[in-house]
Order: sequence, then structure tokens, then C-alpha cells
Amino acid sequence: MIRPIASSLAAATELAWSSGRGRLLLRVALALMVSAMPVVVAWLTKAVLDRLATPGASLTFPVLLLALAGVGVAFLPEVTQYLEGELERAIGLIARGRLYAAIAGMPGLRRFEDPRFHDRIALATQAGPSGPSDVVGGALGGAQGLLTLTGFVATLAVLSPWMLVPVLAAGAIALNGQLRLSRYRAETIARLGQASRREFFFAQLLTSVGAAKEVRLYGLGGLFGTRMLAELRRINAGHRSLGRREVLIQGTHGILGAGVAGAGLFWAVTTARAGGLTIGDVSMFILATAGVQNGLTIVIHGVGRMHEAMLLFGHYRFVVGAEPDLPEPVAVNGSRPSVRPLTKGIELRDVWFRYGDDLPWALRGVNLTIPAGRATALVGPNGGGKSTLVKLLCRFYDPTRGAVLWDGVDLRELPVAELRRRIGTVFQDFMAYELSAAENIGVGDPAVLPADALADWERGDRARVVDAALRAGCHETLTGLPNGYETMLSRTFDPINHDDPATGVLLSGGQWQRVALARALLRDDADLLVLDEPSSGLDAEAEYEVHRRLRDHRDGRTSLLISHRLSTVRDADSIIVLSGGTVAEEGSHAALLGHGGLYARLFGLQASGYLDAPQDQVWT
Repeated sequence: MIRPIASSLAAATELAWSSGRGRLLLRVALALMVSAMPVVVAWLTKAVLDRLATPGASLTFPVLLLALAGVGVAFLPEVTQYLEGELERAIGLIARGRLYAAIAGMPGLRRFEDPRFHDRIALATQAGPSGPSDVVGGALGGAQGLLTLTGFVATLAVLSPWMLVPVLAAGAIALNGQLRLSRYRAETIARLGQASRREFFFAQLLTSVGAAKEVRLYGLGGLFGTRMLAELRRINAGHRSLGRREVLIQGTHGILGAGVAGAGLFWAVTTARAGGLTIGDVSMFILATAGVQNGLTIVIHGVGRMHEAMLLFGHYRFVVGAEPDLPEPVAVNGSRPSVRPLTKGIELRDVWFRYGDDLPWALRGVNLTIPAGRATALVGPNGGGKSTLVKLLCRFYDPTRGAVLWDGVDLRELPVAELRRRIGTVFQDFMAYELSAAENIGVGDPAVLPADALADWERGDRARVVDAALRAGCHETLTGLPNGYETMLSRTFDPINHDDPATGVLLSGGQWQRVALARALLRDDADLLVLDEPSSGLDAEAEYEVHRRLRDHRDGRTSLLISHRLSTVRDADSIIVLSGGTVAEEGSHAALLGHGGLYARLFGLQASGYLDAPQDQVWT
């Protein structure tokens, strides 16, 4: 337990130091000044009271110093609070940047399909920006309290050494309780992480534009609202249990401290009446006793805050420091392998794959080749493994067994990022980004996008976006929008660079599909073009036009077309039928029809819907 906490403390301190050492050092200096002020005020108060009791003694200087100390007591905490806010914001900026850079840099998809990792991300998002500032704040608060405590302990030792024993004993008991409480807080937050994510999920469904139609049509508002409140009740129950424990532990410590202070006050008053203490001494004793208790409270809460923050900060460090789920190739003789242009083709050699050890095989002994410069089609029933195969080609996963080869080189021996730059893909479940139309295409090659959303586009970059839109057949649609390519494709956010929020537009499914296609076509130099159901949302005329354009674009290029509409793949050089995770058939359209197998049956079923003919007719 000690080693992880010490490691988290070092990491949090490094993060705070990176956010601005000058700001951090100033915060430390202020903490030292604030910690000294209560002791200074106590001694000055004693001096003033003792001089009041002494006839003819001058009060000007001590009163002036006491007034200045009062100004410091009033002003310094405000400055400290401002600096704490600045420090937290600066740390949060760096921490959030590192966190999401680490998440974006995770090359595979396996972690993103693990609910426990999503819990980690949620906790890391919470602990990353606030954790280091809480650690620093807790450490400085504890140090500040410790310095104040030291001053008052020395004062109390002069006036009544015996009072130190019960006061410090009560403090030790309180510190132990606070450490146990901080550990329980961290465990509670971690335990409630998934409930918090579910509550947020149901709340998002109730406000999401994408879910609005079904929520209203099916009357799901009450159901989702009930589930959201149920999760919120679970969260509240967890915090209620935590609150009760806090009341019990902290209340007990408060009663113990009050009892010690009461006994000390009784002793001081009794001793003063007997002439053993002056009025200034009694005042000093009362202030010292209160100061020791207050200092102990600050130290205890500071240590507890720091302890809790370090426990939660461990989740941030876990995500940021997570090992890649897809290992990068090892450099040989100081040089890393590179991905060469595809000249021969891509081969899947005895590929087996499943998403988990306890899950069924999605691919079973697949052997196939996608020749360079040729158009290959992949068809088959739902659940046959087509989308899984695409994920392996993009190396979102590695095969459980077997290998995927790029011109004879295993993909595991090639840099992931460089490999993906050579692939243009339209996914079946493509993203509809709530960005402008131009940006929705530009994300296909981030190099064309301005770094700042308010910055102007480079002329050449904009020309590439327009060219991709022309080839995908969506140029006319986009130029007809209220602000053309700058139109926000969202009704959730106001446009960043336009004053009129009414310019946001929602595209139809078919229009979005063309935008997604343009996104893939933006990569002119891609060696492999993967089209996973690129026309599923289009009408017949639009589908014909899109595939006509794609045929022209695919001419002489390596491409893989996946479709359930077999009429769109008949001109492919080779058609592979995938069923049950295995290659059932392979050949040209004519050859597969002549074979009379699965492809011929599926083609016949689809074609029979257009003609008055029996469904069992054999199509040739």
C-alpha cells in the first residue's frame, strides 16, 4: 500500500510542478505565511493584554502590529484561494491533455469493449485534473497546519506541558480515523463508478437528438427516467452511508477534542484565580489550546485529503500508463520497420479470432487473399465475420491464431499508425460528427484540418475536401446548405464561427453516407480502400450513382467491398463468401452462380423480389 501511494505522490507532484513552478512556489510561500499568522496573533494578543494590565505601558506598537496581522489574516486566505484555483486549472489542463492523449493513443479496441476499463476512465477523468491539486493542497494544508501546530505546541509547552499529552493523543486518534475515512471515501467513489456512468447514460438518452424520435415514439421517457433515478438512488445510498460514517468518526473526535479543551480551560481559570497565571497567560492558553486543536484538524484533514486523492489518482496513472493492447514492432539495429506501398496483396493465413476466451469463434481458419490492384468483394449472412475481418485488416485486433500479411509481412511487425495511414475505410457504423460539413470530411485526413476551429483553411486543403465530396457525390448537397461547407451538421451545438444558431442542419441517412464516403476518399494515396456497406442508406438511383463513381475510383486500386446487396458486387474481380466465420465460396460472379452454392441461393432470393418468378429458380 505504501509504495503505490508514494508513487502516486511523486507523479502528482511532478504534474503540479509541470503546470508552473513559479505559481507552485508562490503557493508554498503563502502557505508558510498563513500558517505563521495565528501564532503571531496569539502572541501579540498576549502582549496587548499584559500591557493593558501594566500601568503606564505603551500599547501603540503592539496594537499596530496586531492590526497589521489582522489584515494579513483577512487578506492572505483570499490570495491563497485564488492561487489554488489557478493551480488547479493549470494542473487540470495538463492532466486532461495527458489523459486523453493516452486514451487516443491506445491502438486497439479491446479495452474500449471492457466495462471495467470504462469505470477506470471515468475515475481517471475525475481524479486526473483534481487529484494533483488535491495532493498539493492537502500537503500544503497539512504543512500549514503542522507549522501552526508547532508554534502553538511550543507555546502550550511553556504554559502547561501536561496539556500536550491529552491534546496530542486526541490528535493521533483523529488522524487514524481520518485515514480510514479517506480510504473508505476512495472505495465508495470507485464502487459507485458504474452506477454514475449508467445514470449519465440514461440522462443522455433523455436529452440526445439521436434518441429523441424513439424515446417519444415508444414512450421511453418514463422508463429511462425511472432507471436514471434508480441509479441516482444507488449513488445517494452510497454517499449516505459515507456521510453517516463521517458523522460518527468526526463527531466522536470533535467531542473528544472539546472535552480536552474544556478540561484545559478549567485548569487555566482555576490557576489564574490562584495567581499562577496572568490575564495575558490565560488568553494565550486559550488561544494556544484552540490553535493546537485547529492545527491538528488542518493537519488531519490535509493528510486525509492527500491520502484520498492519491488513492483515486492511481486510476489516472493506470490509464495514462497502460501498456498498449497491440504491441508495437521491435526496432532492429536502431531502425523501425516501415509500411511499404502494397504491390502483391493482403493475405489472411489460417486466421482464427474471438473477442474473448469464453466467447465463440468469430473467424475460424480463414484463408483468403486480397490481390493488389484488384477489386475484391466480401459477402455473406449476418454474423458471418465480415465486420470482424475488417477490424483485423485495420489492426484494431490481432488474430488469436494465424496471421494477416501485408505483402508477406505480418501486420504485427508493422507500425500501427503508419499502416492505418495507408487504409481508407467507410465503416458500416460510421460516425456522424457534430462538426461542420467540411470538418466531417476533413477528419479522414486530420492534416487538412486547421488546428484551431476558428482558423482559416488552407486553399489546397479545402480543395482536397471539395474534390472528395465531388467524387462521393455530395458536393451539391453541401453547397446547398445555409453556410455551405461551413454549415454545422448538428442541432446540439451552435456553430463556432457563425452567430446564427439556426444554420445547424441534420442530414438524412443517405446524405450522411455520402459524407462518410467522401471522408474515406480524402485519402488519395491509400493503398487499400475498404467499403463496408457504403450504400446501405441510399435509394436505388443514388446507389447506382455511388457505385458507378466507386468503380471509377477503384479502377487499378486495391479495394475490398462488403455488401449485402449482391447486385453491387457482381463486377468485382473476386467475390468471397464468408459464412459461420469460414470461407464458404470464392470466385467471380459468373463462376459462383454456376456453382449453385450459397452465393447463387442468396442472389436468387434477392433477384426474385424484382421479378414474378418462383423463389427456387436458379439464376445464371
